[in-house]
Amino acid sequence: MDELSELRERLRTQRPVEWDQLPDFPLYMDQVLSYMDRQILHFEENDALTAAMVNNYTKSGLVPRAEGKKYNREHLAYLTAICVLKRVLSAKDMSLVLEEELHSRQDIGASYEVFRDSLGKALNLTTDIMEAYTSESDAADGAVHFALLSYAAGLASSRYVKILEEKRKAEEPVKHVKEKHTRLKKETE
Repeated sequence: MDELSELRERLRTQRPVEWDQLPDFPLYMDQVLSYMDRQILHFEENDALTAAMVNNYTKSGLVPRAEGKKYNREHLAYLTAICVLKRVLSAKDMSLVLEEELHSRQDIGASYEVFRDSLGKALNLTTDIMEAYTSESDAADGAVHFALLSYAAGLASSRYVKILEEKRKAEEPVKHVKEKHTRLKKETE
């Protein structure tokens, strides 16, 4: 089937650009939207990133605020991750995961590259599995197989998010004690 061949080819070859290849100059919103069309795999017009979506992601704290009306490579990295993850994670879960990724690496470029690597591996694995479902008579089996993989991966992802939530809750009392200690220290000086 031509559609599946095209999908396999795109899954095999289309990837977000490396951190160093993201534009290192500010972009306006229309330029960001045009750029993101090439950065993310999508097949339907309604899958494309819109200005309203970017504004909502910014308001919810998923994406840093624009500098004036301009967006930089950090914004593009966040938007790339969000456009992929939004298909399976809630905004709250994305926020937690992205925050934790950045906290653990403390460098958005390194976090972005880890994300790209993981995405590439997932796309390659999917492409390899698709080879078993190439004919029209395999369409139902392929659809069920990938739905079940999505279900299993979703369960695993949910468990990891839960672990991060529990970790965050355990760290909260320590954070409050440190903040109180710092405040008292400043008051006594």
